[in-house]
Amino acid sequence: MAGANLKVGGCGERWVSSRSMTSPSIDRSSLRPHEPGDSVFDRLERLLPLITKPIQYIGGEVNAVTKSWSEAEVRWALMYPDAYEVGAPNQGVQILYEVINERDDALAERTYAVWPDLEALMREHGVPQFTVDGHRAVGDFDLLGLSFSTELGYTNMLTALDLAGIPLLAVERDESHPVVVAGGHAAFNPEPIADFVDAAVLGDGEEAVLLITDIVRDWKRAGRPGGREGLLLELARTGSVYVPRFYDVDHLEDGRIKRVAPNRPDVPWRVRKHTLMDLDEWAYPKNPLVPLAETVHERMSVEIFRGCTRGCRFCQAGMITRPVRERSITSIAEIVENGLQRTGYEEVGLLSLSSADHSEIADIARNLADRYEDSQTSLSLPSTRVDAFNVDLANELSRNGRRSGLTFAPEGGSERMRKVINKQVTEEDLIRTVTTAYAGGWRQVKLYFMCGLPTETDDDVLQIATLAREVIRAGREATGRRDIRCTVSIGGFVPKPHTPFQWAGQLDHETTDARLRKLRDAIRSDREYGKSIGLRYHDGKPGIVEGLLSRGDRRVGRVILQAWRDGARFDGWSEHFDFDRWMSAAATALADDVVDVDWFTTRERQRTEVLPWDHLDSGLDVEWLWEDWQDALDEVAVDDCRWTPCFDCGVCDQMDTEIQVGPTGVVDLPMPGVGPRNPVLADSTSA
Repeated sequence: MAGANLKVGGCGERWVSSRSMTSPSIDRSSLRPHEPGDSVFDRLERLLPLITKPIQYIGGEVNAVTKSWSEAEVRWALMYPDAYEVGAPNQGVQILYEVINERDDALAERTYAVWPDLEALMREHGVPQFTVDGHRAVGDFDLLGLSFSTELGYTNMLTALDLAGIPLLAVERDESHPVVVAGGHAAFNPEPIADFVDAAVLGDGEEAVLLITDIVRDWKRAGRPGGREGLLLELARTGSVYVPRFYDVDHLEDGRIKRVAPNRPDVPWRVRKHTLMDLDEWAYPKNPLVPLAETVHERMSVEIFRGCTRGCRFCQAGMITRPVRERSITSIAEIVENGLQRTGYEEVGLLSLSSADHSEIADIARNLADRYEDSQTSLSLPSTRVDAFNVDLANELSRNGRRSGLTFAPEGGSERMRKVINKQVTEEDLIRTVTTAYAGGWRQVKLYFMCGLPTETDDDVLQIATLAREVIRAGREATGRRDIRCTVSIGGFVPKPHTPFQWAGQLDHETTDARLRKLRDAIRSDREYGKSIGLRYHDGKPGIVEGLLSRGDRRVGRVILQAWRDGARFDGWSEHFDFDRWMSAAATALADDVVDVDWFTTRERQRTEVLPWDHLDSGLDVEWLWEDWQDALDEVAVDDCRWTPCFDCGVCDQMDTEIQVGPTGVVDLPMPGVGPRNPVLADSTSA
């Protein structure tokens, strides 16, 4: 049946050759047979001297876990689809890794994208995609869970599936293959990868992975009723796991979606996101991993709260993680102390979408600084809101660390743009804040902006140069010094699903690049301040591909597959990204359709249009999103609902959740005995 045709993703109007969609580039017969759960390290080890950075594939990190294969009923391979140096510090994967491995009936191991040099050797020598814990073949596991923080990791997923010997198309898998589950922020619109994944989970993963584990265990114990489809049906019936194969997509003649509907009566019309309440009950990570290879973050990370209600209209993370749920000061302190004892890290990152907004951040910073004042431990906030910064907080955070730079994110260059995006920061706020920082001893400030925001003009972008110049001027006046520096970092705006800007047209890359060139020239031509202002930006082309993937539908899956076949890998890395390859893939894959790249990216959507993700419930009321989009066009700002009456976004009432903030009443924490760091390493050394 090599020439047979199949229906892709339930899309009624599109039929393609199964040969053109699935012919793998790896010879699966070259994958040497082995017993399920056996290590493939003996074959991998021979390849390591031939590649760069072999240590990233070794495993054996402090606090890593390798459990008995035979004693586990459910086995997860967890993947962050990027290189080890990016994926190993990812807290989401680390938390799920711990949550699963705490169960006696389950195990979890980690796998990452392999660099092209190792990929080529693995194909040549028949080495399958492997985990770094037990070096077990990914194809042996019951489930492959992928955490997508960006859509640019989709092609790395295809590489891993192919190396694992797992059919790329979900409809071609049987009971011998893992169930492929997508999660993470980029899974809130899984339609572009609907043909490749078996299921997707929206929202917080801790309880979701336990639910899925229970369902898989019970299905196996019952004798696998209904086979693979029976298992997927059990997952879909929960209403909180999305299984694309049970939903059909119909299109109108002009390319727009007519409707997305379940093709079985026992599958819900809408799939709800998971929301974890009471973070104090989930004090993870308890045993943070300490990577052996260098990674992008050499620190211990502690999530101090989840969610954000600032209402920045461009920010998908802030919208989809509502409501705000704070960890208590005592819980944060316990996680920090436990983590330091188990890792030996000397830096603690207090993480959230806007960490300085924690209602008790001042007491948290002061208490932690007091606790570790006589150690080498330093505290950090990845970025600070302009209107949340104060020098006392900054001094507490830097008490044991060096004063490097401070990062602020005005996002929009002009006052008008900041109203459009609901970033309620005035120029006076920014100047006052950076003046305080410079006067407090800081010499470098980094400002982050976006280019290509809705209604943006050339003048809005050029005002970034004016703002940076005022920052330098204010710093010089406050300190009497001329070594003041300001770095301007600019990212291209990409409209995201489940935000008020989901209907907006994306700016084309030519206009984006033209505006950035004008900004560069304006900064360089300033003889008084230009040399004190650094400018960092990327061209607009990667944003177009990200926009195609973020707001695409199932038809975009053909583009992803074609780009991967043409060699696309590690698209989030500038040295590997190839815009022309993606445009060529899109032209080929969409040749017979009425849609193209511009249709998915630069086209503005109307309120009546069915969006690819409308059947996936993030809790946000679509009418509220549309009204906020209209407020953006009218340059109307909306306050943070943490401290004001409810604006009826829909999350709390539809998801049966609520905002959880302090005060807890705890001001001072007891001082623990700060003992020797990392008893695991200490024990091994003494032995």
